[in-house]
Amino acid sequence: MNQSLTASTRNSHVSPSDGIPNLDAAGFETRVMQGLGPIAVEFMSYSCAYCAAMEPVLQQVAETLRSRERIFRVNVAVELGLAGRYEIEGTPTLIMFSDGQEVGRAEGPDPDVATILAVVAEPFGIE
Repeated sequence: MNQSLTASTRNSHVSPSDGIPNLDAAGFETRVMQGLGPIAVEFMSYSCAYCAAMEPVLQQVAETLRSRERIFRVNVAVELGLAGRYEIEGTPTLIMFSDGQEVGRAEGPDPDVATILAVVAEPFGIE
């Protein structure tokens, strides 16, 4: 499943906080590929204005889903191998995994809690 998110806020610049754990290649292998259950990963870059605009929304989504789903972040500027492996062409890209398998993907920014929550939870049947 490949969904596209639309841009609704283009000039918001919010720095990412530490509420969503960053993963390097080793952490990705351990926590995502070997992880069980629903996991969402935001492939992003700290220099991406769209990623910064989506950050507070993603924080709210992570808080809402905390007991049912885990959310992580991969910085594509640092983790070039992971970006290539998952064919990340633009940021932000959200990929949903279940038991180490990709089950959904959404590309592009849309800083709206309801939209992001639906996109991240839909592959898992979470409401």
